[in-house]
Amino acid sequence: MTETDFRHTGSEAPAFPQDRTCPYQPPKAYTQWRGESPLTRVTLFDGRPAWLITGHAEGRALLADPRLSSDWGHPVFPVVVQRTEDRGGLAFPLIGVDDPLHARQRRMLIPSFGVKRMNAIRPSLQSLVDRLLDDMLAKGLADLVSAFALPVPSMAICELLGVPYGDHDFFEECSRDFVGAATSGEADAAFAKLYQYLHGLVAKKQAEPGDGLLDELIARQLEEGELDHNEAVMIALVLLVAGHETTVNAIALGALTLMQHPEQIEVLLADPAAVPGVVEELLRFTSVSDYMVRMAKEDIEVGGTTVKAGDAVLVSITLMNRDAQAYDDPDVFDARRNARHHVGFGHGIHQCLGQNLARAELEIALGTLFTRIPGLRLAVPLDEVPLKAGHDAQGPIELPVTW
Repeated sequence: MTETDFRHTGSEAPAFPQDRTCPYQPPKAYTQWRGESPLTRVTLFDGRPAWLITGHAEGRALLADPRLSSDWGHPVFPVVVQRTEDRGGLAFPLIGVDDPLHARQRRMLIPSFGVKRMNAIRPSLQSLVDRLLDDMLAKGLADLVSAFALPVPSMAICELLGVPYGDHDFFEECSRDFVGAATSGEADAAFAKLYQYLHGLVAKKQAEPGDGLLDELIARQLEEGELDHNEAVMIALVLLVAGHETTVNAIALGALTLMQHPEQIEVLLADPAAVPGVVEELLRFTSVSDYMVRMAKEDIEVGGTTVKAGDAVLVSITLMNRDAQAYDDPDVFDARRNARHHVGFGHGIHQCLGQNLARAELEIALGTLFTRIPGLRLAVPLDEVPLKAGHDAQGPIELPVTW
């Protein structure tokens, strides 16, 4: 592959992204991109060519490389999904900004996401999971997404942020509409609802402090002038959506993958201490986040090819986690595998801030689910499970189950 090749019209390269046909397997077209080269070229919906990074080692290096930008506000930052939402000049904290702004925002939040605090949340998570399973067992048939996968992260993120749990239905609806919107109008409407609610909630917490993450952020940073009201609202919005949607998908996909590999459930059931390892392999194998979007700020050599300044770069989480150079038999789901170096939570400075919370939710939800209902199975054929499409968050829309 040469630099000249990439300068040809984007129509010569295959379209990206592409939809999965199996919930936990990469799209069939991805097979052609798993060759000797750690990168290939693809075409975005608007005809713009992009580099797709498929190599595990190369992708990790790039995600830690300051020459790649995450600045969504840059006028030529790549757009992967055909939406043109106008946020009125509001930047997306953490995920859509570069250092030094990103580093400042992340430092504000690190104390609230430590292992000690996540462990303190585990008893309430366990209680919630038990109650949800009691309800499922009483009914004998359920949609595992709405009955289980949705309320677990809803409760967790609401408790962490200090948001009234009575509003969780509102947040579930808005976050689904925002992340999975097919049109800019739908996304804008969901964004406006979330923003206005959180705008009022931050103001209320300024007047009546509580004990959630938002209250700590207001006390430590807002009141001391380290951030303004709008930035506090946007940080809350990003945490709420990011901490909800991805974990819903991870719980649902994890349960589905285990149901389709019943022999692997025995690993989970035989030893409770094995549950964290099973979760790590599920994160590798299912790759809920399909890709991460970046833009080159300078020329970068990758696998003998020069990625030019201004080029769109898509780091494929799915293909990095299926790289045969990093994993033996990468397409095999092996619950005993040591998969701790997967990139399901990203890598580098933008690695998921809430990964300790996500791990706690997944370990408790999936470990308890199959301990209490070891005979859990799909109530419909696998090819009838409706899947999300059109964006990077992979997962089923519904998951009918029985036992």
